[in-house]
Amino acid sequence: MKNLPNQSESRSLPTVIETIQSQSDIISTKKTVVVLPATRWQIPLVKRLKIRGYRVVVFDLYENQPACKYADDSCIVDILDKERVLQLARENHAEAIMSDECDIATPTIAWVSERLGKPSIGIKLAELYTNKFAMRVFGASHGFDTPMFYKCPNIDSAVQAFQKVGRKMIMKPLDSNSSRGIYSICSEQDISKYFDKSLSYSKTEKAVLLEEYIDGEEFSIDGLKVGNKFYPLAISQKIHFPYNENLDQALIFTYDGNGYDYDLLRETNERFVMESDLAFGLTHAEYKFSDGKYYLIEIGARGGGNLISSIINPFMTGIETQELLIDWALGNGVNSENINYTDNIKCKCSWLHFFDTKGKEGILKEIKGIEVLESCESIKSYHFFYDIGNTIGKAKDGGTRLGYCIVCCESFEELQKIQKLVNESVEIVLN
Repeated sequence: MKNLPNQSESRSLPTVIETIQSQSDIISTKKTVVVLPATRWQIPLVKRLKIRGYRVVVFDLYENQPACKYADDSCIVDILDKERVLQLARENHAEAIMSDECDIATPTIAWVSERLGKPSIGIKLAELYTNKFAMRVFGASHGFDTPMFYKCPNIDSAVQAFQKVGRKMIMKPLDSNSSRGIYSICSEQDISKYFDKSLSYSKTEKAVLLEEYIDGEEFSIDGLKVGNKFYPLAISQKIHFPYNENLDQALIFTYDGNGYDYDLLRETNERFVMESDLAFGLTHAEYKFSDGKYYLIEIGARGGGNLISSIINPFMTGIETQELLIDWALGNGVNSENINYTDNIKCKCSWLHFFDTKGKEGILKEIKGIEVLESCESIKSYHFFYDIGNTIGKAKDGGTRLGYCIVCCESFEELQKIQKLVNESVEIVLN
């Protein structure tokens, strides 16, 4: 098996680090901060904490995870095991426990932080922002446009729900992540085929959510809640894989909606967050637009995954949300008066693209065009999750996609040129 050449973790973070290093108020300490899990998406957060002088310990169920090599130490632990995580946090004399871009870490961090006497969004809000059934109940009771939905503990209840709706539905776990266990349901046979698979990804309660399928364009929007103010961050329009309508293949971030009312999306999302009474937090939400309305698909109290939080949001808005997250978690306080958008926020655009084999399956022989990914300054990060010789199939969920690249540009015209360059240069060759 042949490994791919060294791949970019991030090109935008070093600039941020240089800025942090030049500040006179760098925290000079070796106090410990726990970060979980130790996946690739936590690397920017670990790096920022290290720059600020903290000893960083990462927690994860698996050893030798990508973030481990950037941390001072690591502990093998199931991050869903709250009691064990608390025990290890105390043994490490943690000043804070935190995460970004990870839904399933949210309840553990809230629970452990409360017991350590550290800032927390609270257990109740942690459930609201991770349990998809709780989101639906909250949305319906607060007057938000909400599809018909049912919590189904068994196949019989799922079949009954499908018969009531009488048309296409979506089946999903109550509290999974990375699009795992999500299936389109068009018949009772689909329920029999997918129910157990979807149920296996529900963690805190063995049930699935079956909800009316909303046909329309899908969008994501990130946000920042500080005190009584909410700051909308980057918005994307999503493109899904041709063979998997429930999995993102690309996200195109712009300020304006190209015919869609992004101001309405900002207002809808802000109202949900404000009515939830979230005191502080990064948020990442997904909506579908249908019949002039934005329907919430789901929302998390964390930054957007796949480096949206650490690369795309700061580029698009000028707001370094991870720095604010660190300050808040450590009890340093966050002053909204110091939060400002960049002057040219309306011009900037980004593209998060996931590479694919166009539905083909086989053994990875070669990836052409890596030199283009490496040399283009507008490409801020890229990575392939498979090595030469690995077997590759269709992407089933976020954890089985081939790889990604992130492009950040000052104009949409420039972005289109880079998109064309990447699409024409990068080729996945299979045996």
